[in-house]
Amino acid sequence: MIKQAQLAKEIVVTAVNKIGVLADMSKLLAESGVNIEAVAGYAVDKEAKIMLVTNDSLRAIEALKKSGYTLIKENEVVIIDLENKPGALKNITARLAAEGIDIKQIYGTTCSGGCPAKLVISTTDNEKALVAFKK
Repeated sequence: MIKQAQLAKEIVVTAVNKIGVLADMSKLLAESGVNIEAVAGYAVDKEAKIMLVTNDSLRAIEALKKSGYTLIKENEVVIIDLENKPGALKNITARLAAEGIDIKQIYGTTCSGGCPAKLVISTTDNEKALVAFKK
């Protein structure tokens, strides 16, 4: 069951792939009072891509740029809070498939203490996906 769905911004930082880069970013954001609500990342050779959803994208970007992270972009994503139970992902992905919406990227968080799981999804049509999730 979907508890909430909304459009949001994801920050994508491209950085040199080195030990401690995520530790540095998370320290910068914490010191700026920015909360990281979801994170994903990967590295290919010497380059790292880190995707962040925060409670304040503008402040996060400002803090990162001040510290020398210059390859930053923002993407629109759909954030879905849903019950953390078997079949929740199946229901979300089936709804997108039924609407003919392709998933470009997905990552999520979970919580075992009764709080909702959070999915961050980028699709071929985020507006249409949002409408589908609110049905």
